[in-house]
This record gives sequence, structure tokens and C-alpha cells, in this order.
Amino acid sequence: MTITSEPQAPIKGLDKFFIDGQWVDPSSTDTIKVVEPATERVYFQIAEAKDADMARAVGAARTAFDEGPWPKMSHAERAGYLRAIGDAVRERTDDVLQIWPRESGIMYPVAQGMMSGIPDAYGYYADLAGSFTFESAERPTAGGNYGMISREPVGVVGAIIPWNAPMTLIAYKLAPALLAGCTVILKSSPEAPGASYIMAEIAEKIGLPPGVLNVVTADREVSESLVRDVRVDKIAFTGSTAAGRRIAGIMAERIGRYTLELGGKSAAVILDDMDLQQAATTLSGAECFLSGQVCSSLTRIVVPRHRHDEMVEALASTFSQVKVGDPFDSTVQMGPLAMERQRDRVEGYIRTGIDEGAQLATGGGRPKDLDRGWFVEPTVFGNVDNSWKIAQEEIFGPVLSVLPADDEEHAIRIANDTIYGLNASVFTHDADRAREVAGRLRAGTVGHNNFHTDFGIGFGGFKQSGVGREGGIAGLEPYLENKTIIMDEKPKNFPS
Repeated sequence: MTITSEPQAPIKGLDKFFIDGQWVDPSSTDTIKVVEPATERVYFQIAEAKDADMARAVGAARTAFDEGPWPKMSHAERAGYLRAIGDAVRERTDDVLQIWPRESGIMYPVAQGMMSGIPDAYGYYADLAGSFTFESAERPTAGGNYGMISREPVGVVGAIIPWNAPMTLIAYKLAPALLAGCTVILKSSPEAPGASYIMAEIAEKIGLPPGVLNVVTADREVSESLVRDVRVDKIAFTGSTAAGRRIAGIMAERIGRYTLELGGKSAAVILDDMDLQQAATTLSGAECFLSGQVCSSLTRIVVPRHRHDEMVEALASTFSQVKVGDPFDSTVQMGPLAMERQRDRVEGYIRTGIDEGAQLATGGGRPKDLDRGWFVEPTVFGNVDNSWKIAQEEIFGPVLSVLPADDEEHAIRIANDTIYGLNASVFTHDADRAREVAGRLRAGTVGHNNFHTDFGIGFGGFKQSGVGREGGIAGLEPYLENKTIIMDEKPKNFPS
């Protein structure tokens, strides 16, 4: 599928914000241009929130939580809204598929595959209304006759969404927050606000009570005002580790709650029995996903030293064959980077890798047949030392580094020698060895012979890759506070 005509964004309210259940005028006339990365054309313009707009959104969410019906509803009642949201998301799939590639550069078929599962996230959390234990009886140990734990909503949530996979990340923040009974300010990325506006339209369509979901688009400075606002009980953030450190520091000043899904520099540990061509094909294909703009990408390839050259050759051969181009072209495997500054960043790291002495096996430049758009060639470096910048810092682009290891113990040390701990994988034909090595890798997810991230089970990182989890039951718990209740007499609605 190739689209060459001037596209129109299938969303409304681009000159407004969705606050307190209404489309409201912004406090200024400032706008943000959303640029299509494959063509460098302006796709649409959207209102830019200022401090006054953010404060208005926070105020609406605070009032909705403190005075509105939403937290007082039963979990089953809120689950009904979640199911309606999931159905509405499914109905808007075609609209999302027009927007997502034009904002982030994701390949249309990849977006298609991801969108197929997003409505299920809302259904999953709706199902938890009947299976999760929101109240449990406990035996008092310090007086009183009846004790219980009541798991109650944390309050007002500021959900800050990045540009690479907004519809997915909205779902795994919004669904558990709403089930818990929280109200939400959804702060969309200036580069990719379309998904958030579709969610605002959905909230309006299904009759979500006013103030339960509020949508604004803002830059970093105004986003910080959301984090600093004492009326916000919790921040749920996905983005860079640098921004995550800033958020954690601000929230610590007032002991605010937060979950952080941050950066990664994930390792693929290749054991000595692995078919290297199989591994290379898998790794090259995975790195095409969103042009490598994925926090959990397996970008450090740790291989036995005596097989290093063979691994580099296999990766270079496979990765160099990837066709780069229009995200809507069915013959293309990888689209552009999302922004000009992102391409500049990736090209800067490629120059750094060359200066550090890495072996450039393939790529390193811009595709010669593409004179427009923010494209970068798939790139492989060999003979990389783990202390170098290209091995330690998140590049967020299609750049793979191959690191030789003396033996299995050395490979594990290399894999763990990073400030990050988001993802990893073990490549071996021996499942028992894979399980043993997986247990020693300091990462929130470890796959076997593939790139895996599973929000259905739970996703998040060790070390500076984050705090908390998204997806699964673990993704619901951060939106709840445990309250201990001690009673002298047993009331009628006490849990058994």
C-alpha cells in the first residue's frame, strides 16, 4: 500500500484541548507542527498547551476524582466503560493506521499487527474487575477483631506518552488507571499527538464522565508543570532515562507516586552452539521494527570471540538487504526515523563509533536513492568494546554493535555491564542453558532465540531502565493504594 496524495489527519479538535469532557479553546494561539518523517511535509498542526491549559486539565481531573462519580462506581461499572473503549478503539483502527506511520515512521503492516491487539488490553483490565482481589480479609495482630486490606485508587494520574508507540502505551496506562478508579491527564507527545486525540474522541463518544480523561499536547517545560502540580498523585511516564531521572527527582520532593518505563541498551547473548545465520536473521528483522526506535531493542550482540567475524558477516549480509523507504510501501521492510533531530542523533553515534575504532561492517549513511525523509541505513559495527559510547548509550536507531566475549561467563558480565536492564535474549538451541543464563541476566524481560516484550504478562526494567511494570496484574497495582481497615464489629459488606 503506497499513499502519495496529500493526507488529511482523521481527527478533530486539533485547535483545542479535551478537558472536563469538552473541547476547549487553548490559552494561546501557539501551535505545534507535526511533520511526516518520510516526506518532511507538515501533516497537521495542533494546539500547544501552556501552563494555564495544563493547570486547567489537572483541575478538571482533581475535581472529577474528589467530587465526581467515577471513583465511587463499582469496578464492574468501570469495566463496562473499558469494554466500550476497547470496542471504539477497534472501530478507529483504520484512522490510527493512517496517522501512526505518518507521525513515527512505523511500517504500515507493523502498525496493523500492533493495533490488532490494543483493544484486547482494555478487555483484559475489564476482566480483572471480576477476578482481581480489591478487598481481602486479614487477621488483626495489634487489636481489633476484624481486619481487611482495601485496594483503592491512587488518585489523579498524569500519563506522559512518547512518540514511538503511543496507542499501545496509552492503553497500558489508561486501562489500569481507569479500572482502579483514577482520573487521568493524558499528555501527548508534540511529535505524535494523533492517538491521544483519537482517545479523547472515544471518551466523548462513549460518555466517559467529565474530567475522567483530559487530553493536552505540550513540550517538556509545560509537561514539567504537570509533574510539579501537587494535585497530581501519580505520574506514569514512558521515555528517556534522563527525563525519568528528572521526574523521579521532582516527585521525590513531595513523595509523589510514579512509574517509569525508560531506556535500554539490551543484549543478545549468543551461545557457542547457536546457528549464527538464524540469529542474524532474527536480530536484523527485530531491529527493523520502528527503525530501531524501541527502548527494548537488542542492540548489543555478545558473541563468542572465535565466532565474532562470522556473526558480523552474517548480520552485515542480512541487515544490508533490508529495503528502506515509504512506510506504506508493502515492499519496504524499514521506514524513516521519526524526526530530523533523531536522525542527527543516530548519525552522530555512527560517527562516534567510527572514531572509537569500531569496524563498520555495513551501513553508516543515508540511503542513496532517498533524497527526502529522515532515513538512515541499517548499520552494523563489529569489534566493539563494551566501554565505548556506542555500546553503553542508547542510540534509538537501527545500529547494532557486535561485542566479542571470551566465554559464557564473560558474555554474561558484558551483558550486565550497563546502567540499563530492560530487555535481553539468549540465543542457543539448548533450552536448559537458555534458562540458566536467563536467570543471571539483569533485565526485566529475557527472551529465548528472539526479541520479546510482553505487556500481557508485564513489562519494565531493572536498574536505570525504570521503576514498576506496565501490563498484566503488575501494571494495575501501581494505580492502587493499600488501605488497612480494622473493625471491632463485622459490617455487612466485609470481605470473607
